[in-house]
Amino acid sequence: MAQSIFVNLAVESVQQSRAFYAGLGFGINEQYSNEQAACVVIAGNIYVMLLAKPFFAGFTDKVIADAHATTEVLNCLDCDSRERVDQLVKLAELHGGKAYRQAQDQGFMYGHAFEDLDGHIWELVYMEAQVS
Repeated sequence: MAQSIFVNLAVESVQQSRAFYAGLGFGINEQYSNEQAACVVIAGNIYVMLLAKPFFAGFTDKVIADAHATTEVLNCLDCDSRERVDQLVKLAELHGGKAYRQAQDQGFMYGHAFEDLDGHIWELVYMEAQVS
């Protein structure tokens, strides 16, 4: 059985964050979604759980990071082309997010990043296949 990963992110508004990620073209798994959470399907076995902050707080005794002020984690998503990297950043901006930094072109690797509505950072990278 293939393992799955569920990245849990604390959000101010589940509905607004859900609309943001849907605007990027990601699906929503309704089976794991309700008023307190939305399950975003990133790829086959990769999911992002958008959890309302009070609900998220029920899973930890630690202070929930304000992702606008601190970096809690850098999520990185591999893309299939440079164009897809740029497209996701543009879609993020269109839906209320913002570019986190300028695109970086290192020849064999191209990357860019965006912040979602709650300041969570998503690194996007395209790496050319190695020619043997």
